[in-house]
Amino acid sequence: QVQLVESGGGLVQPGGSLRLSCAASGSIFRINDMGWYRQAPGKQRELVAHITSGGSTNYADSVKGRFTISRDNAKNTVYLQMNSLKPEDTAVYYCNADLIRRGYISNYVYWGQGTQVTVSS
Repeated sequence: QVQLVESGGGLVQPGGSLRLSCAASGSIFRINDMGWYRQAPGKQRELVAHITSGGSTNYADSVKGRFTISRDNAKNTVYLQMNSLKPEDTAVYYCNADLIRRGYISNYVYWGQGTQVTVSS
């Protein structure tokens, strides 16, 4: 079994910062790409940021310059540093990981359960 567990969400005022973490655990052989998505009420889930196993990143236009994705391969963990938060960043944030389980050949994408981020005064 593989689990992705997010943490770090909460309530923050506009202009504030939060750091999300997502730790993958279980019978993992290798993690390829990892990413953060978000889903606001009444909207579709959208990509926020993505990072490859080699550290290459890409971001949604709406968060460029404010959010930073990083990863610690030794800890199987991906982070999302969110600065200058805006009310429109309010959403449930989900992490995902494209990984290969031990004893398997094919990769599969796993998702975390989500963590709520609310930006409000």
